[in-house]
Formats: sequence, C-alpha cells, structure tokens
Amino acid sequence: MDHITFLVAVVIVTALAFDFTNGFHDTANAMATSIATGALRPRTAVLISGILNVVGAFLSTEVAKTISGGIVDDTLVTPGMIFAGLVGAILWNLLTWLVGLPSSSSHALFGGLIGAVWVGAGSDGVHFDKVVEKVLIPAVASPLVAGVAALIATYFAYRLTARARKQSVTRGFRLGQIASASLVSLAHGTNDAQKTMGVITLTLISAGALGHDAGPPFWVIASAGLAIGLGTYLGGWRIIRTMGKGLTEIQSPQGFAAETASTTVILTSAHLGFALSTTQVASGSILGAGLGRRLAEVRWGVAGRMVIAWLVTLPAAALVGGVSASVVKHGGNAGTVVVALVGAAVAAGIVALSRRNPVHANNVNDAHEVAVRATTPTNVGAAA
Repeated sequence: MDHITFLVAVVIVTALAFDFTNGFHDTANAMATSIATGALRPRTAVLISGILNVVGAFLSTEVAKTISGGIVDDTLVTPGMIFAGLVGAILWNLLTWLVGLPSSSSHALFGGLIGAVWVGAGSDGVHFDKVVEKVLIPAVASPLVAGVAALIATYFAYRLTARARKQSVTRGFRLGQIASASLVSLAHGTNDAQKTMGVITLTLISAGALGHDAGPPFWVIASAGLAIGLGTYLGGWRIIRTMGKGLTEIQSPQGFAAETASTTVILTSAHLGFALSTTQVASGSILGAGLGRRLAEVRWGVAGRMVIAWLVTLPAAALVGGVSASVVKHGGNAGTVVVALVGAAVAAGIVALSRRNPVHANNVNDAHEVAVRATTPTNVGAAA
C-alpha cells in the first residue's frame, strides 16, 4: 500500500465517482422498457437493477483487462492522465443525462482516457489497433445485431400470440419482462462495472502497486460493483423517460424481446472481452422492437439525436480529457487541483439546471421528451 499516494487515491475516488454516474446514466438500459410497460414499478425496478449490477460485477474480469492493458500502453500512463480522462468522462455523462440523451458512458470513458494519454504520453501511448478492434467495431456492430434480433423476436412474439387474448398476452409478457430486465441488469454489471475496475487497475499498475498485465484485486471488484449499484438505485429517470417513451411506444411483448436481445449481446461481448456500449445495445434493441410491431410509431427524430450523441461522445470526452491532461501535465499538483475544482463546479451547475424541470419516479412515464426548463411553475421536485 506504500504505492497508494495522494494522487492515486484521488484517481481511485474519481473513478468510483464515474462508476456512480455510469450507474444512474445507464439504469435505463435494463429497466426503461419494464417501467414503460408497467411490468415493474419504478422504484422496484431500480432496486432490482442496482442489486443485480453488484452481483454482475463479480462474474467476469475480461473487459477490465481490456481497459487496463488493451487500449493504452500501461507503461506510459500516469495517474494524472487517468484522472484527467475521468474528468472528461464524468462531465459528458452529466451533460447527456441533463438533456435525457442515452449516450455511451463507455465511450465517454474511452474517449477521456484516449485524449488524456495522447496529450500526456504522445500517440504511442494509445493502441489504436485495439481501439478499433475492441471499441469501434463493437460500437457499430452491437446495436445492429441487437436491433435485428429484437425485430425478429418481436415479429414472432406477435405472430405466435395473434389468436390469444390480449390481456393474457400482456400479463404473460410482463412477467417475462421481470426476468429479462433482471438479466439485462446482471449483464450491465458484468460489462460496465468492469470498465471502472480496469481504470483503477491501470492506475495501480502505473503507480507500481500492481505488476503489468495484472487483473483487478478483489477490493477493486467489490468497490466498483457497489458504486455502480448505488448509482443505478438512484435511477437515471431523465434517460429512462427517453428510452422507455421517447423512441417508440413499447408494449410488453416488445419489451421482453428488446431485453432478451440486449442480454444476449452484452453477455456474449463481456465473455469475449469486448468493451461495448450497453446503452447502444439497449437502444438498438428498443428500435428493433419498435420496427418489429406492425403500425408501431418510431420517433426517428429522437433516434437521430441519439446517433449524433453516439458519434460525438468519444471525441468530445477526448477533447475534455486532453485539455485536462495538459493542465495537469504542465501545472503539476496545482493543475490537478484546478481541474478538480473546475470539474466540480461544472458538475454542480449541471445538477442545478436539472432541478428546473426534474424527472423522477412519479412522473417518468408522463411524457416522452426531456426538457431542461420547466414548462409550468408547478413543476417542482427533486431531480434524479
């Protein structure tokens, strides 16, 4: 533990803060459709999701190894670079949460790290071939695969139940959604909690506390799982509204199909070590489920804004991470403090803006759009 300096401790705390934002930012991936169809009450949904996120964190470490020793050169990385990258990822997560856009927390993390390491260590510090193989290719393929799978599953779900009573079909698929949404939560913990494990492990390697190519210690796995589980329990209601109501009007057969497709893609990718975006997978599944039901309305304007956010996420986080890394590199400890204070101030401002038009468990299904400014003077409450 002699290697755990003050800066390393700050980086670990910041990584867990990112993990926390990842939790409430991505709760919608597992529970948006179940909340939208009424299969689960909002508070019950986020409680189940939070617990299963923690459990899922212990199932695999393949993705963590991809982060800690795959996309960047751990021999060139310093704790200051990692800190700068995390700042970029956290701010992008909070900004997209404010406007209710389900962008990728994973790509925000990758972008922040890539930008910070590039500025701090040069282009040799980034393994661009691994970025393409483990990040960019899955980013394109995974939502398409999940969307096609959900489309086919939705089509057959309605065909096979065409002669059944609608009430019985709805009840049956709502029960199925409890299981399928739970599996998505488990898969989310398996995939996304590992990314923070990888970041902390990379920090410990860069500080000499762990050997090169080391896996995450047990305490890292446990703390990352608990952080993402707590964030999930708080409920990212703004993004839940967009994914549950904004893309398409989801019925229970569609919700079951979307959740099942998401689970399959996420768990398969986690086993193979692909650090994909669970947000993109879940969004692709929901769009596929919307296309799979005849006469279902798909809101392509919302989908278009999501795709733009996906494209911008990695470079935007990389830019913030790079600027932060430059300040840390040239300013030393004073630069680190400046970045921390500026980041905290921006984060506080975003949270304050969210309170102007809060979305919470009681109104998450009231509309399909998320606005920053309140539309009526009576729209008050605690943001979540």
